[in-house]
Amino acid sequence: MSSLLVVGADHLGNITDKLKNSGFKEIIHLDGRKVNMVKRQIPEHVDIVFVMTDYINHNLAKVIKQKAKDQHKPIYFVKRSWSSIQSVIQQMGEVR
Repeated sequence: MSSLLVVGADHLGNITDKLKNSGFKEIIHLDGRKVNMVKRQIPEHVDIVFVMTDYINHNLAKVIKQKAKDQHKPIYFVKRSWSSIQSVIQQMGEVR
């Protein structure tokens, strides 16, 4: 795991540090507040996409999901809580 795109939430707080401690080298955060966020592309070097479901509108979630699918990138929908994120990271480790 090296690069992660997080979509949603205004601020990640200490989640960024915890993600780095979990093995992610680069964390890119898009808050999703601006209307033109649906036009942004997922960077090629991103390995995994996390969508914070409690801080994103339905249209942006749908667009990001389609873009991740088109680029064959795994996408996970999580709440903005470390326990939710950590359980997804553990599941990813079991799959690998």
